Amino acid sequence: MPSPHAAPLTDASPLTTQELSSLATEQHRADRADIDLLPTPDLVRLMTRDDARVPEAVHAASDAIARAADVAAARLAEGGRLIYMGAGTAGRIGVLDASECVPTFNTRPGQVVGLIAGGPSAVTLPVEGAEDDGSTAVEHLDAIGLTERDVVCGIAASGRTPYAVAGVRHARALGAATIGVSCSPDSALGRAADIAIEVVVGAEFITGSTRLKAGTAQKLVVNALSTVTMIRLGKTYGNLMVDLQASNEKLRKRSHHIVSLATGADADEIDVALEASGHEVKTAVHMLLAGTTAEQARTALRTHDGSLRKALAEPAPASASASASAPR
Repeated sequence: MPSPHAAPLTDASPLTTQELSSLATEQHRADRADIDLLPTPDLVRLMTRDDARVPEAVHAASDAIARAADVAAARLAEGGRLIYMGAGTAGRIGVLDASECVPTFNTRPGQVVGLIAGGPSAVTLPVEGAEDDGSTAVEHLDAIGLTERDVVCGIAASGRTPYAVAGVRHARALGAATIGVSCSPDSALGRAADIAIEVVVGAEFITGSTRLKAGTAQKLVVNALSTVTMIRLGKTYGNLMVDLQASNEKLRKRSHHIVSLATGADADEIDVALEASGHEVKTAVHMLLAGTTAEQARTALRTHDGSLRKALAEPAPASASASASAPR
């Protein structure tokens, strides 16, 4: 059952054909009416030229993305979560970003969550009608125990999808921070959220197929949102991915390379530090740069909420300083 505290699910009746055709994401380009007659190389060049405009549109929304990242970092630092919500392509983009935060930034389980209309099966199979059920969004948020410490980011190309709008409204009513990512100006989703990120990319190459430019724009937005959030949380050292999980051979080699870039140490020293640290990159870097033991490095990192830069700025323990000054 929907939560008794849920906000109204939508602010609009079902779309008429005329209303649908007026949306930025549904515009038709008459000059593209004969693209099926073009030679394949020309068709590809035309499409990729169209796609090249997307990053500029995302860049224009930089200030809104920055505000969202600062809010997300503050909430996550207090133990909250970043929760993406969307239907279809938008939902899959959120699920993808949430799943990739674990190996990239070593986020704790459930710290970044992806919810999709229709449930997990909708990631691989279309459940098109699910997006119209706003009450399901409320149920999904209630099921994961939404709190005021969390951040809910609704994603919808049109900015009108009931699942995303309802989720954002419910979250905002409960005191969670809310973000609306869409590709339509002055959207219902943007109005429902604390922060609206509206990236208007224009008519799609195939009219109405918002997995194209709109999908690319949404992916770029969540890339920036989650990455900048994690940088603010100390999950990187400069632009080095020092909080990765070395869960396979490729990632172990990547860990070695990152430690080398961060410290300039020789290969044998890096191998010793990684082995002693249990292949924790941050710990190994601190050991090599501050001359600490693995346990001292972990203590320094815990003291500074996992920030390697802040931990390195702290004077090393006397025993570590002696060790660091000793000839190698």
